[in-house]
Amino acid sequence: MINELRFINRKYLIFGLPSSVICSVFFFLCSYLAMGQVKSTIDSTSIKIGEQITYHIQVETDTSKLVVFPEGQTFSPLEMIESYDIDTLKNKDKFNLIKKYGLTQFDSGTYTIPRQKIIIGDKTFFTDSLQVEVNTVVIDSTKGLFEIKPIIAVEKTGNNWWVYVLITLLIVAVIAFLMYWFIWRKKALSEEEQIALLPPYDRAKLALKNLDESPYLEHENLKDYYSELTFIIRKYLEEKVYDRALESTTNELIERLNLLMEGNQIDIDKEDIRKLESILQRADLVKFAKSAPDIELAKMDRQTIDIEIDHVKEALPEPTEEEKLLDEQYRAEQEQRKKRKKMWLTIGISVFLLVATFTGFSLKFGFNYVKDTIIGHDSKTLLEGDWVSSQYGFPPVTLATPKVLKRTTPELSEQQAQQLDLTQFTYGSIIDKFQIVVATTRLKNAGQEKIDIEQAVDGSLKMFENNGAQNIITKKDKFVTPNGAEGLKVYGTMDIPIPNTDQMEKGEYVILGFTAENVIQQIMLFHEQRDVYAKQIVERILNSVELKDAEK
Repeated sequence: MINELRFINRKYLIFGLPSSVICSVFFFLCSYLAMGQVKSTIDSTSIKIGEQITYHIQVETDTSKLVVFPEGQTFSPLEMIESYDIDTLKNKDKFNLIKKYGLTQFDSGTYTIPRQKIIIGDKTFFTDSLQVEVNTVVIDSTKGLFEIKPIIAVEKTGNNWWVYVLITLLIVAVIAFLMYWFIWRKKALSEEEQIALLPPYDRAKLALKNLDESPYLEHENLKDYYSELTFIIRKYLEEKVYDRALESTTNELIERLNLLMEGNQIDIDKEDIRKLESILQRADLVKFAKSAPDIELAKMDRQTIDIEIDHVKEALPEPTEEEKLLDEQYRAEQEQRKKRKKMWLTIGISVFLLVATFTGFSLKFGFNYVKDTIIGHDSKTLLEGDWVSSQYGFPPVTLATPKVLKRTTPELSEQQAQQLDLTQFTYGSIIDKFQIVVATTRLKNAGQEKIDIEQAVDGSLKMFENNGAQNIITKKDKFVTPNGAEGLKVYGTMDIPIPNTDQMEKGEYVILGFTAENVIQQIMLFHEQRDVYAKQIVERILNSVELKDAEK
């Protein structure tokens, strides 16, 4: 190897240049080529407090390569207030990508925008660091100062859940009112319904009165007049004497009345039956043979029918108490039947509205989301609840979680207690199918040896095995927090036992590992694989992780 280097040095000296200069030129060219792919600029190097500057990152690459721009608060000490969409320009077989960020700072001073990491394909590039001057706003005190304003009450903005509850109650109230108005409300009876509720005798008398007010006789319409007249007497006889009086012929009806009289079932005279027979036969001649009796005779027949209705009523025996009870029971059953009909109609409409509402929300938001919103889902409640951002351990690990993590005391052997100091904060467990663990391990006798973070993560995986996990699949990747701390990300799937059964179900895990001198910091997240809300929780936690040095 030494001989090869000497050969190279002699080769370069042929051109009259020392090897160190040649190497410098070589590395400069490599850097230039790399920077030719990634450029960063800002639209202004001097701003006022709170003023926005635009940070540009320009990348030139092949059309087949994936480009990953920085996301999150990676511009500290400047604050990113907006991330713009990527502008794409195509130049032959290359893409020119321009990514813009809106940055600001609310304290005066000179700040340096740190180098930003850009991933192009499987290679990593860094932009140049840029310096920005943030100036204070000059106040002209000669023009006078305004007085301090009093405290103003600000309307609290938050979760206006009560608005949705109020709207829901209003809709339910409107639906209930409509059901009451059209189904349960006791409506005023129409004239026809009132007549139908009258006893047969009163209904027959009222029908005769309406017949007197009709224009049949005035227009000499004897056919319709006798049709109405015979219908009145037949209807009364059907309801009180013979239940087939309407459909019987005149001869059949008279024959039936004679049988009832002879059997002493009704106390009616033969003369009354003869008069009814005469009027019914005359009506048949008018309706079918186009006979035209005198108007006065028609009026006399009407008076005869009126008298015969009274005679039939007097001839009928008084209803017994049992018959009255049966009649009352029949009316009660009719009322119950109507009430059941209204009840089933109300239930049907309610079920239809619920199904229609559920279907509509399912089409808009998804079936599972609507189902979990109505029935409830633990992970969904955690995701949509009030999150807490806190620091755990020392050096502090900052992350946002649905609930505050509680300090737990892990069991350590006597030998482990002598070698390390372990601080642990947890929420949930593997049995609960969701778990968050933040652990900080300080090695007491680490010395100058470099800590193997992969070995530490393997120890965490054994914790899953001790809880019954099987078929653990592991993937490893580099992880960078929003504030630039680099660590190891181990993630994958595993089979976990279902409590009180012999079955297993799939779970997913993520373990973040960081090292600093003699300290190991780990964040372990576990959830059920099919739990979509838990996946969103894990993603949100990972995006919130920040590490701080112990010296700061």
